[in-house]
Amino acid sequence: MSTTTTQDEPLIVLTPKTIWLIFGSLMAGMFMASLDQSIIGTAMPTIVGDLGGVEHQAWMVTAYIMAVAIVMPLYGKFGDVFGRRWLFLGAIALFTVASAGAGMADTMGQMVFWRFVQGAGGGGLMILSQAIIADIVPARERGKYMGPMGALFGISAVAGPLLGGFFTEHADWRWCFWINIPVGIAAFIISFVALKLPSHSARRRVDVAGIFFLVLATSGIILLTSWESVADGGYDWSSPALLALAAGTLVSVALFVVVELRAQDPILPLRLFKNRTFTIATSIGFTIGMGMFAALAYLPTFLQMSTGAGITESGLLMIPMMVGLMATSIISGFAIVKSGRYRPYPIAGMAIATLGLVWMTTMTGDMSMVLFGAMIFVLGAGIGLVMQTIVLAVQNSVDPQEIGTATSANNFFREIGAAVGTALFGTIFTSRLTENLTEVFTGVPGAGDPGGADSITPAAVEQLPEPLHSGVVDAYADALAPSFWYLVPLLALGFVLALFLPVVKLSDTAGMVARGEALAAPKPTTDAGAGEQPVEPSPVSAPVGAAPGADPGVADGDDEGRSGEPPRSVS
Repeated sequence: MSTTTTQDEPLIVLTPKTIWLIFGSLMAGMFMASLDQSIIGTAMPTIVGDLGGVEHQAWMVTAYIMAVAIVMPLYGKFGDVFGRRWLFLGAIALFTVASAGAGMADTMGQMVFWRFVQGAGGGGLMILSQAIIADIVPARERGKYMGPMGALFGISAVAGPLLGGFFTEHADWRWCFWINIPVGIAAFIISFVALKLPSHSARRRVDVAGIFFLVLATSGIILLTSWESVADGGYDWSSPALLALAAGTLVSVALFVVVELRAQDPILPLRLFKNRTFTIATSIGFTIGMGMFAALAYLPTFLQMSTGAGITESGLLMIPMMVGLMATSIISGFAIVKSGRYRPYPIAGMAIATLGLVWMTTMTGDMSMVLFGAMIFVLGAGIGLVMQTIVLAVQNSVDPQEIGTATSANNFFREIGAAVGTALFGTIFTSRLTENLTEVFTGVPGAGDPGGADSITPAAVEQLPEPLHSGVVDAYADALAPSFWYLVPLLALGFVLALFLPVVKLSDTAGMVARGEALAAPKPTTDAGAGEQPVEPSPVSAPVGAAPGADPGVADGDDEGRSGEPPRSVS
């Protein structure tokens, strides 16, 4: 879909002050969106108790995740086509209004609806924040901005349960949602004033068929990975309902691929996968999603079981992971700016994360919390070196016209990986835990039937007499720790993939400048390298340097798919 800039105003000048103002609003938006993926976990029992509908409680999480995954590619593509300013403002408004609605919900049905709307706004905040940074900051300087963005995910993963527990225990669970309102209003005002981005008009029709099958396929995948917990009583693979859903999902995926291959301007261009950097970086993101989120999903409950810690205390025990992720994410970002090299960090990060997960297979029910903290610190440190670095690699390797599409695709496959990985890991872990609990309760006079893994709550375990209490804690640890071995090959695969990540010189031109929509702030000296002339931006829709009539996604002789600046090896 070709576009033209509709503004007749002078080109935007990207001064440092403007960039930092925009960056502040982007961080606020991203934090809100990532926080709401985890904040209701600790508050969910209280919410269900107030609203009723316990059989639908899992939909509070599933609705949010489903909406985020569905809208990611849409925001990415529409941002490239129509411009990102009004989309970002709309995402903030949507998320803020939905937060107010969730906070005032009187029934579980209302709660699930508003959680879905929250996800529709939150997905846009995540994607557009990363794409806007690529618009206003050259890849060569982007690491110092994307490092803190990556750290936000680690902060929210720990801060979410902590805040959820605090609000539930000391105020009202509704503050889990109302807290977003003042932050959202502030982010909207700052973005409205500072976020000056061009808008466009489209010359081609929107890929409606592609959107339709993308929604069907994504919804099917998310439902398949969560159906057992969402459905009343659960389903197994002998169930006609689950088999029908699986068949429908496969058909939707196949039809989506067919439609995208034929579409004039596809919502998710499959030619991106001809770009080696995009394919490898996105595959790494998929393995991280499967391995990291699956590993983290069950750690807080393990802590509550093994230590007797409350909701808030178990969240505090996860802080070492947050510290590790924050430290390496920020440090690697600044190191990339200084050296201009990004490839070593995913390699080192995947190796460290893999070793950290191997170490976690030695967890026991009576282990020292200092030792546990060291384990998750290593895992977090490894992940922090990878997550935002591969997004930077993807953005740097594609045409400036497709930064949003490529960014959203990378995040989309990570979300899908997280959903699939968590579901598979949950099945393995629950099966092992059920067997272990059966052994613990068998032969104990008066112990009765444990009722399955789902009925063993931290509060119930605390009330058990010895030796049942120690038996249940050990059963939980003996089920969780060996299950991590199933995730180790995934992270090891990510390490191998990182070894083949191509080296592409980081661009010195911001996306908006490359597209002729903005001017970089004047500098005392030129940034052009030896033998290069400074690029004079021109307000044209074709990428800088693209040959007339060339495919804007694949430059002549450039197997990395970024026209305008072919890959140059860095020795």
